[in-house]
Amino acid sequence: MAEFFINGFLVFLLAVIAIVAIQSIKVFSTVMLAGAYSLISAIIFVSLDAVDVAFTEAAVGAGLSTVLYIAAMKHLPKREKVVNDNTFFALVVCLVVGCLLVWASFDLPQIGDPMAPIHQHVGPYYITNTKTDMGIPNLVTGVLASYRGYDTLGETVVIFTAGLGVLLLLGDGRNNRDENE
Repeated sequence: MAEFFINGFLVFLLAVIAIVAIQSIKVFSTVMLAGAYSLISAIIFVSLDAVDVAFTEAAVGAGLSTVLYIAAMKHLPKREKVVNDNTFFALVVCLVVGCLLVWASFDLPQIGDPMAPIHQHVGPYYITNTKTDMGIPNLVTGVLASYRGYDTLGETVVIFTAGLGVLLLLGDGRNNRDENE
């Protein structure tokens, strides 16, 4: 029961951070709130026993993304221009998508349900074969290092490519050939 209240509080905190971030016109405040949002999301993942996802969210969402946003701020004005645009359509789209996601979540198996599809096929295979297939006694490390090795490598390549792309876009604007001539 306490876990329900903790998760409820964390989701409420996410909603508050999102509303404050939307209302903020200061770019630095928005960047810091986005980092806080990612950090709270990582905490939620930990409470759901998805520690590997939480680690990635904390490192990439709260860490790397925040640093890259701060680096991008040198190219942006200090305050966002206030646009008297009609955002009613965007609000309706967000509410409809949110309602669809909540509706779809009712079809998910309960957390810890032993009859969930993951516990019928994949989970038992990993539990019985990880140590013999790889010789790694830690189940999570074995799954991430071997069974999901290509997935982990792909995530690393995507993160590296995104970081490299942002650094190239945030270059100082000078052409290095012009400096050498």
